[in-house]
Amino acid sequence: MTPLVLIPGYMLDETLWDEVLPLLDADYPIIHGSLREGGTVEEMARHVLDACPPRFVLAGFSMGGYIAREMARLAPQRVASLILIATSARPDSQATREQRAKAALATPPGPFRGLSKGAIVTSLHPGLAGNAGLIARVRAMGERLGRDVFLRQSLLERGDLERLGEIACPTLVVAAAQDQLRSPDQAVELRDGIPGAVLEVVEDSGHLIPLEQPGPLAALMRRVTRSR
Repeated sequence: MTPLVLIPGYMLDETLWDEVLPLLDADYPIIHGSLREGGTVEEMARHVLDACPPRFVLAGFSMGGYIAREMARLAPQRVASLILIATSARPDSQATREQRAKAALATPPGPFRGLSKGAIVTSLHPGLAGNAGLIARVRAMGERLGRDVFLRQSLLERGDLERLGEIACPTLVVAAAQDQLRSPDQAVELRDGIPGAVLEVVEDSGHLIPLEQPGPLAALMRRVTRSR
C-alpha cells in the first residue's frame, strides 16, 4: 500500500493525528511531516519531501495544506493523492499578518508556553469552548514546538490561490461545518481551483477536525488511502 504522509498545522505537532490513526486501519507506513524547519512555504515543503518515500498519499491540515500543495507542485510524480483538511489558498489578511507579527515579536525569551486560550478557543466548535482538556492538549503542542518555531510559523507568508490549477493529482478537500477560521467559500475555492477535486464537509466540528471529529475524518481519508 502507498505510504501516507501527514502534515500538521500552525503550532501543532504529530500528536494532532493520535485519534485519527487507529481509525485508519492502516496496513501502510505512516510518515509525520515536520514543520519545525524552514522560514518559507517552499523551504518547509522541501524539508518534508526530503524525509518522504518515492511515492505517497499526502494529507495537510490548515497551514499544512499550504505546505502539502507546494509539495505536490514541486514533486508531482511523487504525490499519488492529496487530502486538504480545514485549509485555504488565500493569503492571510493584512490584519491577521500584523496580529501574528505583533504576537511573535512580543514573545519574551525563554520557555514558550504555547498558544493563548483565546486563540485556541476560536479554533474549536463553540460547544467545546469550555473543554479544558482539549485546550491544554493544543497548548502543549505549541509548548513542545517552542518559541523559535512560533516565530517562524507566525511570520510565514502564505497564499497560492492563483496556482491551484497546477495541482494534477486526485484531491479531496475536507471542510468543517462550524469552522470559525475558514469560511465555506475558501473550501469551495480549493475544490473549484484544483482540477477534479472533491469537497466533503464534516458536521459538528470547528477548525480542529482531527481532534474534534476523528471518526468522520478517518472515514473520508480511508476512501483515499484505500484507493491507491
